[in-house]
Amino acid sequence: MNSRTTVERTSDRELVATRTVDGPARIVFEAWTKPELIMRWWAPRSFGITFVSCETDVRTGGSYRYVFAHPDFEQPMAFFGRYIEVTPPSRLVWSNEEEEDGAVTTATFEEKDGKTWVVVHDLYPSKEALDAAMASGSTGAWPEQFEALDELLTSLGAR
Repeated sequence: MNSRTTVERTSDRELVATRTVDGPARIVFEAWTKPELIMRWWAPRSFGITFVSCETDVRTGGSYRYVFAHPDFEQPMAFFGRYIEVTPPSRLVWSNEEEEDGAVTTATFEEKDGKTWVVVHDLYPSKEALDAAMASGSTGAWPEQFEALDELLTSLGAR
């Protein structure tokens, strides 16, 4: 896999993923906020999960709910939270509330020459919460997700 993505633990509680993607910030922001686009790239293929549903109310104070199926699980898995800040097309901040110790995620989108520098910053409530997330493997999906995002942007003619 092309590893243009960096994922780095920057402190006891912080994980930062970065990548320049091939598309303007306006379209990249839409890919992060429109359910029909999110469903085309967010779920890492190698995890074996598929979307069951994707609901977003992308506004400050709004909420989201992503539901995934996996062949090894009897029940679908839900990921949900609320949007803390929405500043199109440059910034999204949301909570991850499916677990008591979920992170607050900030995604920023900075456009230059038709490409967008994406920085995803996860702030966990404790060192232990980030340690647990890293041990579960859930934090390792960013390179694959960004590859899928680039594929989506290409299919949308965003380059």
